[in-house]
Amino acid sequence: MRELKMLLAATILAGGLAGAPALAQTAAMTNDPYIWLEDKDGAKALSWVEAENARTLPRLQNDPRYAAFYAEALAIASAKDRIPMPNQQFGRILNFWRDADHPQGLWRWTTEADYAKPAPAWKTLIDLDALSKAEGKKWVWKGATCLQPEERLCLVALSEGGEDAISYREFDLATGQFVANGFALSTSKQGATWIDKDTLLVSRDWGAGTLTASSYPFVVKLLKRGQQVDQAVEVFRGSPQDQLGTYATTLIDAKGNRAVVIERRLTFFGGEKFVWTPTGSPAGTTRKLDVPARTFPAGMVDGRVIFDTSDPWGNIAAGSVAWVPLAELESGQMTPCVLFAPTPRQAVQGVSTAKDRVILTYIDNVRGRMTVFAPTATGWAPTPVAVPENMSVGVASTTDRENRAFVSLTGFATPTTLATIDAAAPAAPKVVKTLPAQFDATGVTVEQFDATSTDGTKVPYFVVRPKGAKLDGTTPTLMTAYGGFELSRLPTYLGSTGKLWLERGGAYVLANIRGGGEFGPAWHDAGRKTKRQVIYDDFAAVAKDLFARRVTSAKKLGIYGGSNGGLLMGVEFNQHPDLWNAVAIQVPLLDMIRYEKIAAGASWVDEYGSVDNPAERAFLEKISPYANIKKGGAYPEPYIWTTTKDDRVGPQHARKFAARLKEYGLPYLFYEDTAGGHSGDADIAQGARLQALQMTYFAQKLIGPAGGTAAR
Repeated sequence: MRELKMLLAATILAGGLAGAPALAQTAAMTNDPYIWLEDKDGAKALSWVEAENARTLPRLQNDPRYAAFYAEALAIASAKDRIPMPNQQFGRILNFWRDADHPQGLWRWTTEADYAKPAPAWKTLIDLDALSKAEGKKWVWKGATCLQPEERLCLVALSEGGEDAISYREFDLATGQFVANGFALSTSKQGATWIDKDTLLVSRDWGAGTLTASSYPFVVKLLKRGQQVDQAVEVFRGSPQDQLGTYATTLIDAKGNRAVVIERRLTFFGGEKFVWTPTGSPAGTTRKLDVPARTFPAGMVDGRVIFDTSDPWGNIAAGSVAWVPLAELESGQMTPCVLFAPTPRQAVQGVSTAKDRVILTYIDNVRGRMTVFAPTATGWAPTPVAVPENMSVGVASTTDRENRAFVSLTGFATPTTLATIDAAAPAAPKVVKTLPAQFDATGVTVEQFDATSTDGTKVPYFVVRPKGAKLDGTTPTLMTAYGGFELSRLPTYLGSTGKLWLERGGAYVLANIRGGGEFGPAWHDAGRKTKRQVIYDDFAAVAKDLFARRVTSAKKLGIYGGSNGGLLMGVEFNQHPDLWNAVAIQVPLLDMIRYEKIAAGASWVDEYGSVDNPAERAFLEKISPYANIKKGGAYPEPYIWTTTKDDRVGPQHARKFAARLKEYGLPYLFYEDTAGGHSGDADIAQGARLQALQMTYFAQKLIGPAGGTAAR
């Protein structure tokens, strides 16, 4: 459920849904002259988009550097010597792969023995390019959920054009074919979990009145093989007023223990949990769990259910990992015990389960760590795993069939390494594959500093720059952050950014500002709702610290961020226009007065606050980028980009922000791609194009006309 916690985010279509709660109509909402741009697919709005694209694209694509940026980005994205990340399923290694020959991708498999070879022999399961051509739709891979423990039957999730809405189709790994007359669920924002080979628990749009205001399903139904969706039996119902939705998930372990948990997301960050059993009636029986809202089941080992939590739970501190016996979970009488309790400078990043071990990854002052826990008669025995310093550590794949796990290790200038560990006898990871260097990191240095924010808080940040770059404020520098939803930004191999920017003498900065999860839930909670200004102060403080260290200067600093990070960029554009010379605002939230009525906005009230609350409305009016552009203000020329297919944040924010800049006669660039969803990468060519356009913008603003050099 950690994945649900991190990835779900979406809400209302422009103008609202029937049955959605009414929002207070402030003057800023009712007098908005650009509400017509919220008609996402309307002819008038799309005509405006076409005209804006026609103005922006020549400016960027006619720059001599654009072609080189695009070629380099595409070569890296489509290279065939990348690591094929593994997924252990059905006694095989499965992988989803995209390259120049397969821009939408292949779902494929090989044997475990063959995977260890430099060039495994892959067998194709689904060719998405061929499927798209045959069906006349641009299918985007969204993963597969397989029936445990055999793992032969899978529900494959496909999205048209990259939207969050998906369709499900049943696939047989043994035959390599979609199952004839198998489970097939049409497009919806939905989730499904296997109960047995003939039964699913499904959350989806069942018809009128079954979606929340944020467009997520709140009704869970039992669907049997051969039934139509209108024959499914309801087992649980949340409420249309819930901020997110209601979903079921199945926990299993290697001993055959099984538990089905239904989670009702009252807010984006948590809600109620129930244990469901298929007895008592056709709809089964549910029992509510006495757990805090932000506590989530993460897996099960040896009949013990593992939880991660962002709330205190009994004597368990927020941010810890806890466990309870399955029997206690089923009875509802739970006394949680601690598996792992982080220090104030640590934060849990991932909880994975193997055959009879728990593998925990966490960060210590934004540096990766890993520990394996073995069950004992009374608790757990921890064994730290030695990992390289100054790297991010993640679990790439585990399975209940064995204790071997794949782990990934990466750093800003260190190509990603895939390794294995034997969780039953933990030792230093054994390297299996290493990504070839994608840029020349010779002479690149990585440093970590702290900036002091307005309230005295120390905010860590990383600087990646050429060792020979003079500390005289002249190095063109790109700086990014996220600052929301308890998501951590960690050292990650820079790849194409290294090739397109660092190799040309530029520097890169990652700021670990509040709102994220770098130091656990307290770091996130410090910047929620009306406390959010500290997030924006942290980011500005990092910029000022860079200037004090002479790493760069305002004239040479460009910033970028997407989604919530796009909101960050919009606020910084307004509040500190003097601190940067370039601002790239990606798939952003920008109209914080109407955000609850655009795309998936209503699901994020627990992060941002609501206009229905007077204090929160006052704060949103104060920081909303769209509402605070000043006519006649002195701003850097921003580059704003979004995608038409984004059904999470929606392109409406970006459109309206650009239109307001145009009204005020302020400079800007705006581009809207017509595909790609919120991530903007429906295929590898699209992702490379978006990166090349943005890098060209930064080159123009921070380096100057083509022919200049970054480190001038």
